[in-house]
Formats: sequence, C-alpha cells, structure tokens
Amino acid sequence: MQAVILAGGKGTRLRAEVADLPKPLAPVNGRPFLAYLMSYWVGQGVDRFVLSVGYMAGKVIEEIGDRFDDVPVDYAVEDRPLGTGGGLFLAMGQLRIGEPFLVLNGDTFFDLPLSDLRSLHEARSSDWTLGLFRTNDTKRYMGVGLDTNDRLTSLVGPAGAGVVWANGGVYLISPGVLEPIAGRFKGEVSLEGEIIPALLDRKSSLHGFRHGGAFIDIGLPADYRRAANILEPAVLRFGEATKSIPHG
Repeated sequence: MQAVILAGGKGTRLRAEVADLPKPLAPVNGRPFLAYLMSYWVGQGVDRFVLSVGYMAGKVIEEIGDRFDDVPVDYAVEDRPLGTGGGLFLAMGQLRIGEPFLVLNGDTFFDLPLSDLRSLHEARSSDWTLGLFRTNDTKRYMGVGLDTNDRLTSLVGPAGAGVVWANGGVYLISPGVLEPIAGRFKGEVSLEGEIIPALLDRKSSLHGFRHGGAFIDIGLPADYRRAANILEPAVLRFGEATKSIPHG
C-alpha cells in the first residue's frame, strides 16, 4: 500500500508552542509528529510515501529524508499554496499507477486498522472510503451523513445530533477515481470543500468506515500537548518503525 501525506500546513494556531517548524514536524516527546504518523502506517504495511509539502518544505525534506525505516519517501513540492486538494493532485503524479492508495492528513492521527478499512472498501466496491471517528464535539466537527450501507450521502451530519461520525483524515482511494474531475480544478483546492463534493455530484461510490479508535488533531495547543498519550501506545501496538528521528 502506498500513501500520500498532506504535510504542507503552516500550523498558525500552534505558533505559541512551535514557533519555527511546519505543523507536521511539531515535536512530541522529542520526535516529530510526522515520524509517529509514518511509523504507525509502516507498521500496517505501507511500503511507500509521497509527502505533499509546501510551507517550510525544506525542513520536512531534511528531517525525514528519502527513506523512513527502509520505506522510500518521495516529495511533491508546492511552488505556491495549493490547499489539501491541490496538494493531493500534485502528489498523485508520483504514485504507482493502477494501485489503490491512502491519503493521510499530516496534522491528525487516527488509530484505525488498515485491514479493516480495506475490507469495507472492497466489500462495498468503494471508490473512496473515509475513516470516521465518533465525537460529541459538534462545534468543531460537523459529522457526515451515511445511509444504511455505509454510503456517504453528505458532508453534513444529521441536524441536532449530540454525537456524530466525523472525518478522521484517513482516506482509501481506488485507482482512477480522481482523473475525471482533475481537469476542472486549478490552483488552491480544498479536499473536503471541493473534491469530495464533486465526487458526490458524480454519484461516485463514497463510503464511511466507522471506527472507535483514538483521534487527535494537533492544530490546537491543548490537543497537541496530549498527543503523546495517544501516539505512543498506538504506534507501539503495530510495531514501531526502527528509525527514530529525534528533534533537537
């Protein structure tokens, strides 16, 4: 399994905690957040990464290098801000053709078994499957709409719900799904705001995989400070990658 990591974020809300680094490199117990994320997915069988980078791209490339625990790492470097959708389109040019791939947010972590995600993806003949986590923080996460067969019907959850299933920033995508719409988007594009809605309009087969694993978004300082409590147990459970990347 190959994976794209969207790692171009500035981390504006984290400046008080991490002033001189892009958000994916924010240190957690002396190790970049991105290294935990990559270790977790290497432990589940990811055998190649393409990192989509923009803000302080040089620091990400210097820190991670061209291999991570013997897994090749390539880079898609933005020459201007492209957003999450534009960053994905840029990275797709470096993927192996004809194979499914993961897309991961470089500033979130979702403890989700790849084997289970893939099983639902294949059982539903899905074009694009989103990993969903359960939350009652409906001010921050609006949730999604699903039918009884796990098919995504809307990026807006049911009105008045006290608990919702929200997008966890882990996507499994079948080959060829994005090609029909790629030409209509230029420049800065949002994955959730434009790409996924365009696929819904095309009646593409999008599904949600609901899972109770821990989720964290390090964009807010309070969540960033508790990240180690979630990251370390999850990474160790899947067999931590042998490459440690300390941050001085």
